[in-house]
Parts: sequence; structure tokens; C-alpha cells
Amino acid sequence: MGSLSATHWLLIALVFVLLFGAKRLPDAARGLGRSLRIFKSEMQEMQTEGGKSAPSAGTSTASTPQAPAELPSAQPTANPAAQANPDLHKA
Repeated sequence: MGSLSATHWLLIALVFVLLFGAKRLPDAARGLGRSLRIFKSEMQEMQTEGGKSAPSAGTSTASTPQAPAELPSAQPTANPAAQANPDLHKA
């Protein structure tokens, strides 16, 4: 009940070929490889950026909470669609 044997892997490969076709499998594998390379490079970039921006243990940073920005007040309009494109409502 441990790992899969060679016959299990062959059966799985056969099912994939039957489901997706022999032409689409190389394209799918190529796309998966590109995705994994992009993911790996992004993870490495995040790790290098994380090391640069982390404050050192000896320094203390006092942060003051910032007040939330005010949102503009919403003015009710009679018909926003008619104001956005008046040509649509001409008959």
C-alpha cells in the first residue's frame, strides 16, 4: 500500500493519453513547466525582498497609526446611464 509500481504509472500515463490525446500532452507539460519556473522565480524574489526590508533586531521602529482617508460623498443622480452616454437614449 506504499508507493506506486511501474505498472501503476504506465496505467496512469495511458489514461492521460486517452483523455487528452498525444498532441495536447506536450503542450500541457510545456505550460506546466513554464508556470513552475515563474512560480519558483517569484518565490526567490519574495525571499530576497523579505530579507532586505526586514528591520534589524537592534532597532526599534515606532509606528503611528494613520487616519483613514475620507471617501468622497456620493451624490445621488437621476439616471447615471443617461448621463454617461446620452446618445443611447435618443429615439
